Amino acid sequence: MRKLALALAVASALAGCTNAEKGAVIGGVGGAALGTAAGGNDVRNAVVGGAIGAVAGTLIGAAADRRGYCRYRDRHGRIFEARCR
Repeated sequence: MRKLALALAVASALAGCTNAEKGAVIGGVGGAALGTAAGGNDVRNAVVGGAIGAVAGTLIGAAADRRGYCRYRDRHGRIFEARCR
């Protein structure tokens, strides 16, 4: 019952956040869990994994906030954003 109440509290707290903020939180928690699982039960592994996950989640969430824009690659391999065709 406490797990359900905690899950509802977290979900309601994230309801007003942007996609970048949600991505940062979810990526940070997931990265910390993966860092601990991969590197052993050490605080340093959780911190590094959480930081990497938070940055990745923020970037992915920020890309999702730009509705109507798509990512393209030009003939030189550079990636840019422009209005979707």
